[in-house]
Amino acid sequence: MTFWEYLDNRHQQLLTDAYQHASVVFQCMVVATALGVLIGVATYRSEWAGSLATTSTATVLTVPALALIGLLVPVVGLGVPPTVIALTLYGLLPVVRNAIVGLRGVDPSLVDAATGIGMSGTSRLLRIELPLAWPPILTGIRVATQMLMGIAAIAAYASGPGLGNVIFRGLASLGSANALNQVLAGTLGIIILALLFDAAYVLIGRLTISRGIRV
Repeated sequence: MTFWEYLDNRHQQLLTDAYQHASVVFQCMVVATALGVLIGVATYRSEWAGSLATTSTATVLTVPALALIGLLVPVVGLGVPPTVIALTLYGLLPVVRNAIVGLRGVDPSLVDAATGIGMSGTSRLLRIELPLAWPPILTGIRVATQMLMGIAAIAAYASGPGLGNVIFRGLASLGSANALNQVLAGTLGIIILALLFDAAYVLIGRLTISRGIRV
């Protein structure tokens, strides 16, 4: 069976796996973005706290994905829970680091001017600092998403959802007629999803970042 025949015969299952893969990455990135920005907001004013937040989230990346998921399985079981926890933890570092860098990069004179006209700390954060820090934060989100696309495939080891199941089935049946087709289909599917997500982020950036900041 050729690769195109394999795609034609299994396209429904592949689309289902691709949807599950995209869904789990998207949901984990929403959580990682919310947590990452909150951590950044809480720590960016202090050099010590910012370094601790960056170092702590960076430490997670030193743990191999397969090992982390394996450690989570006895605690939360198989399937979605270990996948969501692992992906969320891996997605934190780029968001936290870029949130801290972006917030620290806001021109102090703008913050002083906002204070001078009577804006509260919360108003300054929401209306001045976070909008100006949004471009680097979005860059962090893009980097984290690309990273999670590949890591999510490993979650199939713990019966997680997504295209990793296709790849693992192919690897488990090396030498069979469709082994290479399965690995290739899963890999190409992840690459296509990563490109689609990145294109979506580019569009979001154009819609949410003012032209003056982009320039």
